[in-house]
Amino acid sequence: MPEIVTVGEALIDLTQTAEDSAHICHYAAFPGGAPANVAVAAARLGAKAAFIGKVGRDAFGTSIKQTLSRNQVDVTGLYESQQFLTTLAVVSVDPSGERSFAFYRTSGADTQLTQQEAVQALNAYQERPVFLHFGSVSLTAEPARSATLGAAQAARDMGILLSYDPNYRANLWPDQETAVERMKEPLSLCHVLKVAEVELELLTGSQDLEAGTGLIYEKYGTPLIVVTLGEGGSFYRLGSHTGQVAAQTVQVADTNGAGDTFLGALLSRLVLADGLEGLTPEQLEGELDFANRAAALTCTRPGAIPAMPVLDEVLTGKGGAAQ
Repeated sequence: MPEIVTVGEALIDLTQTAEDSAHICHYAAFPGGAPANVAVAAARLGAKAAFIGKVGRDAFGTSIKQTLSRNQVDVTGLYESQQFLTTLAVVSVDPSGERSFAFYRTSGADTQLTQQEAVQALNAYQERPVFLHFGSVSLTAEPARSATLGAAQAARDMGILLSYDPNYRANLWPDQETAVERMKEPLSLCHVLKVAEVELELLTGSQDLEAGTGLIYEKYGTPLIVVTLGEGGSFYRLGSHTGQVAAQTVQVADTNGAGDTFLGALLSRLVLADGLEGLTPEQLEGELDFANRAAALTCTRPGAIPAMPVLDEVLTGKGGAAQ
């Protein structure tokens, strides 16, 4: 039975891998989507993970399902749409490894997950998971928005801890004001909040890590808030305690999936720590160091899921070939 369940989008990242002598960009079709990525990252690092979402009944949908299954992610909650195609995200990479996204998603299959389907899948697990994780991309369109919020509320009612990543993709929202309003909506439900610096500023209006996380803690009571800082590692607020954990320096090939790997790694460690109860700042810093190292390894290889490390790589610091 899964310890970590993720719900939301699964899609294909058409990721730029090369540019030939005629200046034609080459792309590879990598299965992805942030919640799906988090499930794989957690599974590769030893946790029992499951995914709830919807793909098209097409070749890309089959690829996603097979990839999740090969990575030991439970796909009993992965639905197939006969009417809508699997969503595509074109990922372009600049010389420094930073990426930009263009979504081909109008009526994409991931947006068609219903609340009934999501809650039914969650209720079907024979044992209660420790965490349900979701992001904000699935809040951009109905019925996926209602499905995500409905599953989150059902999970909280069941005593499941909620992890939330309000990963901001401007081109999926009608405007920034709408995005911020909807991204804030689940904050009162979640126990673990992971944000990047730009998202912390969007949600709080503050660029100061201490002040911004403090505003969220005071208003919503979120027990654990983590801000990913790229080369700067990660900042955390555990109640009234704050701190920062340094990143590992690596040669970056592609940052796609690094944040998802970080969160999957962190959740896999929190499961071992029996959730958040009794977690000390010292213990948390050890788990964040583990998550930082996992994310760094992902950055050394192209793609998201194929680049994610297995447990031995993180423990030894020796990265192998992409899988």
